Amino acid sequence: MQDAHILIQILGVAGAVLFYGRFYIQWIVSERQGRSVVPVAFWYMSGFGSVSLLLYGVFSGSPLGALSHCFNTIIYARNLVHIWRGRGKLSPAGSRWFHGGIALLVLAGVALVAFTWLREYQNTQHAALSDQARNWFWIVVGVFGQGLFALRFLIQWIITELRRKSVIPAIFWYISVAASLLMMISHTQRHEWLYAAGLFLTLFVYARNIYLVHRKKTPVVSE
Repeated sequence: MQDAHILIQILGVAGAVLFYGRFYIQWIVSERQGRSVVPVAFWYMSGFGSVSLLLYGVFSGSPLGALSHCFNTIIYARNLVHIWRGRGKLSPAGSRWFHGGIALLVLAGVALVAFTWLREYQNTQHAALSDQARNWFWIVVGVFGQGLFALRFLIQWIITELRRKSVIPAIFWYISVAASLLMMISHTQRHEWLYAAGLFLTLFVYARNIYLVHRKKTPVVSE
């Protein structure tokens, strides 16, 4: 049992380093170029980190943590598709296999999220009504924040599909700040420190990207 707990923690830390650390890679590249840029490594780290944090959320019993990393793999995958196509590295057959694999991954994620939420309900249904209300209130706050996170990537996805290249508009970073604050508060209230710390550490990077975007007056393009 102790070994399993250690493995879960290692999985969570590894996922957090990849998922939240991606913005520090993006920041370093942006500072070197003097403008807001998203390197292709950002999308790889997003995908692998998100899957790891999804599993960590399931194993650690975090409904919000699991939900937060269920559907966003679609966005990361589509950005990689456009980058690969732009570089001539994706054949039609490869595209079909890749999209099929992502679809299966998302379906599996939906099942895991449903299991996690059901387990949360079962674990809290016998608690005092005031405790239940408090618990679900903070989960709802986090879900609202996650909704904003999803919105930022929906906007980014739409613009990317329209332009046929991976682009991040300035509004992406503003929404990121608001969503991070809401989710950080929710995770803190539930003592889910790994998620809360990761979100906190990205706030400076979001602010720095807002400055770089406005200084250059250009959208962010993946390179």
